Amino acid sequence: MPETGINGIMRAALRFLMTLVFGIAGYQISLLLLQLQPEWAAKIGHPNIWTAFSILLFALCGFMLTPLVWWALKKIGLFFENMLQNVSIPDIAVTLMGLIVSLLLANLLAIPFIGIPGIGFYIAIALNILFAYVGVRAFLKRRDDIWTLTLGIVGLGGRLSARRKGGQGASHAGEPQQGAVMSLYGGHSDATKKVLDTSALIDGRILDIATTGFLEGTLVLPRFVLTELQGVADSSDPARRTRGRKGLSVVSDLQKIESMTVLIDDIGMRDLKRDKVDEALVELCKKLDAKIITTDYNLNQISRIEGIEVLNVNELANSLKPQFLPGEFVKIDIIRPGKEHGQGIGYLEDGTMLVVEDGAGAIGETVEVVITSMLQTAAGRMVFGKLRR
Repeated sequence: MPETGINGIMRAALRFLMTLVFGIAGYQISLLLLQLQPEWAAKIGHPNIWTAFSILLFALCGFMLTPLVWWALKKIGLFFENMLQNVSIPDIAVTLMGLIVSLLLANLLAIPFIGIPGIGFYIAIALNILFAYVGVRAFLKRRDDIWTLTLGIVGLGGRLSARRKGGQGASHAGEPQQGAVMSLYGGHSDATKKVLDTSALIDGRILDIATTGFLEGTLVLPRFVLTELQGVADSSDPARRTRGRKGLSVVSDLQKIESMTVLIDDIGMRDLKRDKVDEALVELCKKLDAKIITTDYNLNQISRIEGIEVLNVNELANSLKPQFLPGEFVKIDIIRPGKEHGQGIGYLEDGTMLVVEDGAGAIGETVEVVITSMLQTAAGRMVFGKLRR
């Protein structure tokens, strides 16, 4: 089946280049043979016929070999694509910078050796290989420092360019993003970095908190969290798919808040040497000296054990619920019986469960209850009371 689109264009271009290069090679080889065998050239009588035949023969070979070369190129491309799939952008950029710098130094040092007969060429090749290996290893060893320096240089150039343009609007639009990048990779910033967890995005209340202005600083969204969220959104289970799409919508809405900066960090779990998302989040928070925003109880506990400050949306919601003192009166609807004999269960406007000790006989009624006590737990809050007599 013939390939279409960009693949078809690339294959046609490759066939043209292969035919052209092989044809030129045939022309060069025919001239070389005619020079090496002058007596044979005299017997031919018309060397141009031999040259034309050689060009057509080699061009045909190039034309016929194109499918094999195209297949090999696709295999090589897939190999490198799989290799680079879990490699972060900072790793690729720093590796390329190390390779370029080391090869420039190697070629400068190789200039005096080029003129040595016999071995000069091989010394230059050896220097290039040695410097390329050492340079890439050295740059990767100091990856974070080099990446931070590069971002600083790029950011300085962007700010100077914005100032030369004289547009305050352009400068205002560019500064938050740059400041956030510098904050993420070790630059100076007063705002604290906060890493977002999948559970907090699916929960959605983080958007309301950010909209009201109570949340400041840089929100860091790791690429592996975004990938996990996309996996939930693509689930075959309708409930999971709905939650995943809600989380993606929350990410999009957070990016639209002008006072917030949301950065998607391309670091992978392999870079953090972790196989699980929760473990990778904890390691990333250590690396960035950041807090973590979550509603996951287990991640909450693990983060606290590892010494990471946790911003738990559930705990925030519980702390914002109105406080009741023993002796206060509230009106509620008792909707079902409780676990213990004689108890009735109702709910306050904020969703807090209220257990009425003698409310079993008032199920389905709106009654006035006097508060007797409250129980606060990490999972929420329960209020106890009894019917007002």
